[in-house]
Amino acid sequence: MTHFEPPIQWTDYEDIAMRLYERFGDDFNESKIYRVRFTDLLEWILQLPNFAGTREESNEGHLEMIQSAWVYEWRDNQK
Repeated sequence: MTHFEPPIQWTDYEDIAMRLYERFGDDFNESKIYRVRFTDLLEWILQLPNFAGTREESNEGHLEMIQSAWVYEWRDNQK
């Protein structure tokens, strides 16, 4: 039986953050995550498996929330 994962949308901040942490691990610490350019972050998100959002649907608010969620995900994995 295959496990169905619903597509990830722009407002699924925690899911996106988890995927970014899975991809980059500890290569990015808190200060590095906050210095990621939004143009790079956007490209990385669009490349995530199962991501269904489009470039046109992205906005600065989404990217800021994803960036913050990624920092929290990184912090959670430092314990």
